[in-house]
Amino acid sequence: MPGMAATFTTSTLVRARILAWALALCAAALLTAPAAVADIDAPGPPASLNSPRATMFSFLEAMHRVHTAPAYAFERRQAMEDAVGCLDLNAVTRAAGADTAVQLLGVLNRIGEVRMWSLPDRAEVLERGLETYVYFPNPEDPAHRALIEAAPDGRIVFSVDERGAWRFSADTVAGVSALYRAVEHLPVVFGVDERALSVSLRIRSLMPPSLREGEVIGVEYWQWIGLLLVILIAATVDTAVRFFLAAFATRWIARKGEKPEADTLKRTVRPFGLFAAALLLPPGLWVLGMPDVALFVLTPAIHFFLMLAGVWAGFRVTDLVSEVFAKRAARTRTKFDDLLVPMIRRAVKIFILVFGLIYIAQSMDIEILPLLTGLGIGGLAFAFAAKDTIENFFGSVAVLVDRPFEVGDWVRIGEVEGIVSDLGFRSTRIRTFYNSLVTMPNATLVRATVDNYGRRRYRRTWQTLGIAYNTAPERIESFCEGIRELIRLHPYTRKDFYAVNFTAFKDDSLEILVCVFHECPDWQTELRERQRLFVDIVRLANRLGVEFAFPTQTLYLRRDDGELPPAAPTPGPDADTRAIRDGRREAQRITRDASWRGARPPPEQIPVDPLGEPEDPIEDKTSGG
Repeated sequence: MPGMAATFTTSTLVRARILAWALALCAAALLTAPAAVADIDAPGPPASLNSPRATMFSFLEAMHRVHTAPAYAFERRQAMEDAVGCLDLNAVTRAAGADTAVQLLGVLNRIGEVRMWSLPDRAEVLERGLETYVYFPNPEDPAHRALIEAAPDGRIVFSVDERGAWRFSADTVAGVSALYRAVEHLPVVFGVDERALSVSLRIRSLMPPSLREGEVIGVEYWQWIGLLLVILIAATVDTAVRFFLAAFATRWIARKGEKPEADTLKRTVRPFGLFAAALLLPPGLWVLGMPDVALFVLTPAIHFFLMLAGVWAGFRVTDLVSEVFAKRAARTRTKFDDLLVPMIRRAVKIFILVFGLIYIAQSMDIEILPLLTGLGIGGLAFAFAAKDTIENFFGSVAVLVDRPFEVGDWVRIGEVEGIVSDLGFRSTRIRTFYNSLVTMPNATLVRATVDNYGRRRYRRTWQTLGIAYNTAPERIESFCEGIRELIRLHPYTRKDFYAVNFTAFKDDSLEILVCVFHECPDWQTELRERQRLFVDIVRLANRLGVEFAFPTQTLYLRRDDGELPPAAPTPGPDADTRAIRDGRREAQRITRDASWRGARPPPEQIPVDPLGEPEDPIEDKTSGG
């Protein structure tokens, strides 16, 4: 047993050691695997840029394709991009890359034919461990001497990046423009004239030396003159675009049966003119060959202005289209479209603004992804902070779907009563009858009780009329029937349900109840039709000799001699019929010549000046004359 225990203990130790060595090997493998994978997956330099010789050959070959390709062809543009790819643009803007490539070609052609064997290839670079290579100046090369005298500070150097790709160095690219201007008077020794490849260099060669040699803030005199001409042309294009767009929009909207507001149309076409003018500035800067310093300032500014004008134009077009659709919506019977048009206008403006901000950020090289990541991290805090805003937004959606009211409806929500004037994403605005504007969060509308007076089909009028006690019974019957006939004749009254009856003996009057319903679309029309009915009731009372009572006390003094007053005659069997006929006849006489008998009048619209100027104007006696 002790031997077995010793054997077991020894074998256990051996296994433990083997396991420890295995774990150590696995750990080492795991630690070294990423580096190995990284070495395997690390991309090497492209063959066209793996040495100064390959880079020079790639650049000259690309510029040859630029020369042989048709103007404005895709092949020419692609070849120029390949040539610019041989330059390190860390010190200049991307927009200056094409002009820099053409000027560099001009310098190389004045040095002479490039002997490729004189530049190190990939093997030599690796053997010598080169990180930079100076191509110019080379005092030992006779071809360089003329350029060294003209530009003693000029340099053409190749440098390698972290991936092993060789390019013309950033310092070389930054100094190419000055180097070219120093040697441009020298003859082209080999290759094509670079001015055939650049519009700006061709225009510059036509300028007198006085305009080429002087400069202000790095911009030559002729370029300042050209910039002024570009601005004048842009201003002319701005005016022309606004004129033609205004004419076109007016004609197009007129075909739709609408007439746009002059101020709205003027505001709409203004940003389009600015946008068209701004579109001319980048080609103008390209034609003038502006220096890199100017492009560094002007290019982002032009892009920002273009997007700003685009967003502005989108806003104005949205306003113009919304105005046209709002006028159409105002002519429809439903008011849901009146509610929908302003909300769609706001949604479209928000979309245009977000799109514009994203484009502006991209044009200014602002990374959007880190910003969105930051928003994702702070999304929870934002959700808590914007809880009320989100709740109000869904409240507006609920109002649109459920449609408890529309713009122009007379509503009562809690303690607020008035006319709905606007529905937004966050709140609803109600114009009270005191002309104040109440803003209610849409979240409260979901839980509130909405009493919509504007949805009433019929608007009830409940009125009691008091007439004098000395009115004969037949007159009462004629008066009541005459009121009924007026209700049947009036254009907006409900004909299938109304009530006109003698209902009570009051202390100072005989009470007649008038219950009538008006079928009116709004409150103004209801008031107009109620007044029209009441005025006709007064006319009817005057014709029938019915006197309206008012609170009075009449004291009668008589001597009691035991005799009773004579009894009133007993009415005949046709007394009620005659009374009804008299009441109807008088009501028809009253309304016979009314303006509304021929056709039903439209709903009420409050006129600015219903009577116009008086025939005999009131003399102004306040003046000193």
